[in-house]
Amino acid sequence: MSTYLSNNDRFQPINLFEYEKLAKDHLSQTTLDYYSSGAWDEITLQDNRAAFERVKLRPRMLVDVSDVYDGLHLRNLTTSILGQSLQLPLLIAPMAFQCLAHPDGEVATALAAASAGVGMVLSTMATKSIEEVATACEKFPDSLRWFQLYIHKDRGLTRALVEKAYKAGYKALCLTVDAPVLGQRERDRRNEFALPPDLHLANLATISGLDISHEKGESGLFTYFAQQLNPAVTWHDLEWLQSLSPLPLVIKGILRGDDAVRAVEYGAKAIVVSNHGGRQLDGAIASLDALTEIVAAVDGKVEVVLDGGIRRGTDILKALALGAKAVLIGRPILWGLAVAGQVGVSHVISLLQDELSLAMALSGCAKLEDIDPSLVRLPRL
Repeated sequence: MSTYLSNNDRFQPINLFEYEKLAKDHLSQTTLDYYSSGAWDEITLQDNRAAFERVKLRPRMLVDVSDVYDGLHLRNLTTSILGQSLQLPLLIAPMAFQCLAHPDGEVATALAAASAGVGMVLSTMATKSIEEVATACEKFPDSLRWFQLYIHKDRGLTRALVEKAYKAGYKALCLTVDAPVLGQRERDRRNEFALPPDLHLANLATISGLDISHEKGESGLFTYFAQQLNPAVTWHDLEWLQSLSPLPLVIKGILRGDDAVRAVEYGAKAIVVSNHGGRQLDGAIASLDALTEIVAAVDGKVEVVLDGGIRRGTDILKALALGAKAVLIGRPILWGLAVAGQVGVSHVISLLQDELSLAMALSGCAKLEDIDPSLVRLPRL
């Protein structure tokens, strides 16, 4: 049963699209634009959604699901990623500046994820620190938490971030590789996006004093990336990164089969198929459209996770059918956080769980292992 919001709320969202509409009443225009915008003309942003609409389901009939479906949800959606159990094939994507949505920010998101038994990837650019999030989740010692990493020009800073994540019990490093420079997000540029004075880069300010400041005529985040992140990083730097800790390396931002093969060759234990939510190179292929090539290229050597555009349980079903082990959810989590903090995030997760369960039952899939490529029809080229 979904955990609905308090009855005192005048509107009860019943899907993620309604959460997005409601969140607009809880966010400043600058924050809403930062969360929702894509690069340039936002073609890739829109195509991430359209890709799911192009893929059609081919349900199996007369399959007995009575023992596993109780009219609300399937009783077991448990899977694993990098050997760690998940109650649902879902992780929360790394997203910066969550305290812009709610004062509890990343702590609320992590608690909702841990209580639901799904994964959480904490951003380098978080407004709650590695340690704050870990401490808040101490009563969930088995919860899956990864740390998302950008490699800075200051390698000592990068090393310090990795060491902090390892010490705090994070289970993997998730290296974002699709942002050697920041894509041009014109809404942020027009707004001259910056963090308000009461918010800081919690993982960076205490180490080096770095922050996102106001820049005349430009996004402060764009300036930060230009000044601080290292655009010279190559495949050969992955060996150095892996020498810093025993944490397995997840590569996020792969859109080509040959890059996926190289990621495996250079030690990646999992790959996230992602175009950064349409926020980097506009016109890049939709994440879902890249998935089958990458799954085929890695040939089972590593697990593949899909990021980008998921808004329904049927979207998760399609991603799993095309070979993803799990999915990352981004913006809808922010909408839930903005509307009702931890409760809102929990509700977003439970809505997706209920929708996936129903979609599986209607497709003749009594368990995750029943999902295979025969369940979908790809668009004709």
